[in-house]
Amino acid sequence: MGVGRFVYTPILPLMHTQAGLSTGAGANLATANYVGYLVGALAGILAPVLIRSRTVLRAALTLLTGTLAAMPLTHSTTVWSLLRLLAGVASALVFVVAAGSLLHHLRDHPPHLAGWAFGGVGGGIALSGLLVLVLRSAADWRTAWWAAAVLATLLAAASWNLRPQEASVAAPGGSGARPRTHRWFGALFVSYTLEGVGYIVAGTFLVAAIGQESPGWVGSGAWVLVGLAAVPSSALWARLGRRWSRPGLLLTALVIQAAGIALPALVGGTAAALGSAVLFGATFIGISSLALATGAHLRFPRSVALLTAGYSVGQILGPLVVAPLLHHGYHRALLLAALVVLAAAAAAAVLRIGFPHHMVVRGHTVPEQQRESTEDARPTAAGP
Repeated sequence: MGVGRFVYTPILPLMHTQAGLSTGAGANLATANYVGYLVGALAGILAPVLIRSRTVLRAALTLLTGTLAAMPLTHSTTVWSLLRLLAGVASALVFVVAAGSLLHHLRDHPPHLAGWAFGGVGGGIALSGLLVLVLRSAADWRTAWWAAAVLATLLAAASWNLRPQEASVAAPGGSGARPRTHRWFGALFVSYTLEGVGYIVAGTFLVAAIGQESPGWVGSGAWVLVGLAAVPSSALWARLGRRWSRPGLLLTALVIQAAGIALPALVGGTAAALGSAVLFGATFIGISSLALATGAHLRFPRSVALLTAGYSVGQILGPLVVAPLLHHGYHRALLLAALVVLAAAAAAAVLRIGFPHHMVVRGHTVPEQQRESTEDARPTAAGP
């Protein structure tokens, strides 16, 4: 999923210079992928049977790989958009099935173990960046897409027999009265939606932005660092969430991410580019896990579905919002994205005010860090 969804980022500069893709068209292709991701996420939420189907997993893996192999076969931006749309649907379904499987089968294991599994997305990002970095001097954009398809095929084969989530039995007492947490969930929803807008701008254009002022290898190298930093991030933030307040950690992660996004636009140079990559990679998956865990703690009805929708819509809006700025390069887009993430941090700061760290559940007061919600175990495509 990390390869199929994110390899577009390091290949994008090659498509600009070799395939004649304009900056505006590049943003539109990204938007098509995010629309597809929203469709796939909603399908997984509205039809839970999909997340328990090995057939769906295998079909999605095949479709995702096929879209990568088909990209070099045309110069039509319309066909490219359709392929990236399908890749978005397939990657969301892969994520839904995989998340459901690992959360189900690792239910009795420490939560950081599932965090390492989610780090597979970062592993795919790192491999895709490394692939383009190796091929950059010896091949064109077509070869990069075909190589990505080969890599995705190998990874799909390795995960072909993954056991999806089994049918679950509703937890007893789950229909009891819920506390009123609307104002806190409202702040969380705003924060997570804004994060979707800001993070996806960096997730789409960071390599191209770095490549404007740095040697050719730095952009792809930075994307490798994004993936490597993302691998342990979810497990790390999960561990921290057992000791410190999740809203406070969410605020911290958002501020760190905003600094990372703005860094290459404000400072420039190789060191700033690589530092930006590490800060961005270390936060974007962790922010998703923190936000979803906070929504589950608040016991707000359909919190996963609502957060998924807001985050996905934010991803669709991100490239569209910055598209007018791309005529002047990518720095203004990165600065705007950083400001949006800071606005998300401001909403997270509001979330902290009076946050109910101890929830009353059937007459017992349970700390946030110790309380386990049945909603935590629900698979979701609200992540990257």
